Amino acid sequence: MISIFKSVSGVLTALMPYPQPHPAILRLTLSIIVPVYNGGEKFRQCLSSLFQADPSPQEIIVVADGDTDGSWRVGEELGAKVVRMSKQGGPARARNEGARAAKGEILLFIDADVIVPPDMVSRIVRTFQGYPHLSALFGSYDDTPGETNFLSQYKNLFHYYIHQTSGEEASTFWGACGAIRRQVFMELGGFDESYRQPSIEDIELGYRLKGAGYRIRLDKGLQIRHLKRWTSLRLLKSDFFYRALPWAGLIWRNRRFINDLNLRGRYRLSVMMVWGFLIGMGWAFHRPESLAVAGFLALFVVLLNMPVYRFFARKRGFWFALKVIPWHWLYYFYCGLAFFLGFLRYFFLEHFFRKPDPPKALSRFPRTEHNREESP
Repeated sequence: MISIFKSVSGVLTALMPYPQPHPAILRLTLSIIVPVYNGGEKFRQCLSSLFQADPSPQEIIVVADGDTDGSWRVGEELGAKVVRMSKQGGPARARNEGARAAKGEILLFIDADVIVPPDMVSRIVRTFQGYPHLSALFGSYDDTPGETNFLSQYKNLFHYYIHQTSGEEASTFWGACGAIRRQVFMELGGFDESYRQPSIEDIELGYRLKGAGYRIRLDKGLQIRHLKRWTSLRLLKSDFFYRALPWAGLIWRNRRFINDLNLRGRYRLSVMMVWGFLIGMGWAFHRPESLAVAGFLALFVVLLNMPVYRFFARKRGFWFALKVIPWHWLYYFYCGLAFFLGFLRYFFLEHFFRKPDPPKALSRFPRTEHNREESP
């Protein structure tokens, strides 16, 4: 009976609006952790926005990941607590080092190339206070990217669209602006340090969080401004090698085909339709009638993604939306390719090599059952 009551209570809590206590009664402490490698001027802007938060966090920890441009000096100059690493180990390791040095009950991970809103700390803390069963939450990019070139606008706006149209009960995590209870983070072993580049270490942590029964929330109102400049080579390299390919391997390894964020049904269907279109176009050299099939599939993809294209047209105009289509289809193409290659990679690693051990707890904490999802 108690278990049923807790389950019903948890469902009702998820449907309730965010509580709005006055900032003066905030009780949970929060530590902000910023990993940085040669952050430059964007890092200075990021830290400046963090120090303008009202109320202030308990501490701001900068983890200098073997930087060579003196980013750690910027942290010291602005008053942050600085943790220096002798050589670059990747953002996963840097975030874990910051977590070990943190004192707050809530750990908030922020990327070094974003600007945060002044009410971020109060919004996050009151959410955790209002939802005792919540273990982690993350936000979204806003719709005003710092760089004005087409690819930067496209990439960041698409990310904004995905988060703003997804469900609030999340199935993953996001390290650019993600908060988690410290005890939960330590118990699960933090981020997987085998990811040596900015990759899917946050998604992988989210999978472990959900697998352990913890709740994650997407707060669509918690929006940060991304300052990164995307170029063609950087975008393709990051999206394919550091995101799509390892994410596909993670899906196969965990057997979790979640219907959330980038993995929703219509996006998976779009991947298949784009590949069908390309095969039809290629086959037309032998069978001209396959052009009709390719044309039908192309029309289907456009109609299936019309909400996306309308969004871009509304935000940046018709011609911008028209330029988005080939890049969007290219995105579907390499997502499908990564899914296939990820399966091959997983198959051979699973059958011919020993699977890596999961991350161990970063430190020993008593298990906190009040943060877990209750099952009926």
